[in-house]
Amino acid sequence: MSVVMPRVMTRGVVFIHSTPTALCPHIAWALEGVLETRVSLDWTPQPAQPGTMRTEFSWTGEAGTGAHLATAMRGWDGLRYEVVEEASRGSDGARWTHTPSLGIHHARLSANGDIVVNEDRLRSIVAEAGGNVAVLTAELDVTLGAAWDAELEHFRHAGEGAPVKWLHKVG
Repeated sequence: MSVVMPRVMTRGVVFIHSTPTALCPHIAWALEGVLETRVSLDWTPQPAQPGTMRTEFSWTGEAGTGAHLATAMRGWDGLRYEVVEEASRGSDGARWTHTPSLGIHHARLSANGDIVVNEDRLRSIVAEAGGNVAVLTAELDVTLGAAWDAELEHFRHAGEGAPVKWLHKVG
């Protein structure tokens, strides 16, 4: 007799901060492939970068869906995005940020949205710094995704007030 483990469900948000117009249908198709449901995105012009579009939507799915969504869009030219997955039973929350110049960054999140750095990573950062405050600061900035946040901040503010659409994975 096989034991069926209950699915652990979670929810999250995908923010497409900017993308060339030509990628819009490809992004929808990629998200549909992960969510296994039809996706209809409301695209609006991104004022922070004329000639590009932006959208955002909320989703529900099994724990780990955020990683699949982020991976589905990884590496596309000109695409800036964030995927956030809330914590669920037995799983930390997470955030993936991507910019064309920096690539992808992943961070675990606490319940209030702060980035969590595990103790082994902190010990490694301190050891690598060898007492050099500048190296310590630089390594912490990389771990926390400071460069990604700095690059995306202008795009985030340009999208304030945009509507959020909830998508639910069925099945």
